[in-house]
Amino acid sequence: MIRVAVSGCAGRMGATVVEAVGAAPDMEVACGIDPHGQSGAFPVFASVAEALEGAEFDVLVDFTQPSVVAGNLRAALPAGVDCVVGTTGLSNETLEGLAASAAPGTCLFYAPNFTTGAVLMMEFAKAAAPYFPEAEVIEYHHCNKKDAPSGTAVRTAEIIAKARAPRVSEAPGRETEIAGAEGARGALIDGVPVHSVRSMGFVASQEVIFGSLGQTLTIRHDSWDRTSYMPGVLLGIRSVGERDGLIVGLENFMN
Repeated sequence: MIRVAVSGCAGRMGATVVEAVGAAPDMEVACGIDPHGQSGAFPVFASVAEALEGAEFDVLVDFTQPSVVAGNLRAALPAGVDCVVGTTGLSNETLEGLAASAAPGTCLFYAPNFTTGAVLMMEFAKAAAPYFPEAEVIEYHHCNKKDAPSGTAVRTAEIIAKARAPRVSEAPGRETEIAGAEGARGALIDGVPVHSVRSMGFVASQEVIFGSLGQTLTIRHDSWDRTSYMPGVLLGIRSVGERDGLIVGLENFMN
């Protein structure tokens, strides 16, 4: 039985993780971690440090906020706790530094997106990128998302840039933005324009638009409910015990 601690258990994603772990036959919620949570079916601690003293668990699942996730991992990884992280906003440099602090044999698994559809979308974008000179990413999320652009969008842009290298976009860029409308061409991630939409009515969606002479190709993924993330989260929980070091992307466990 895999013992799981859920950091951010009082939030929407965290509560969904608690439900999914509780329904899985091979794992259990050992504790929750959230300064706004309350103990009930399992103990809830205000911090990871307190949880490490008051409970025993094999895996920490973190769906919190960019401002606190690194601190949570700095407490868990040196203690030998495998970590499954869905909180976005961590740079590659930060992830590498956190992984270096981990106890031997410990795994830090970071997924920009836990839905299988989003992983496939990125794989399709990787396949298309060498054949189209232009590519842009548009991501859509709910109003309460704490970071922009999303981790999925950043990861997608990085994948496109690497797949089409050494070619770069020749589309008009920021030099064409008129005064007072700076940012109209989006944020450039490795030379790929990324645009963020925040609105009620969305959970998480993304389009990748490719263009070449006389044609476009659009790859889109929509997630309308947080339960779409749970198969990927459970796969991560089941897989980290067999790995160590830093692993980025759910695709590493889908093969």
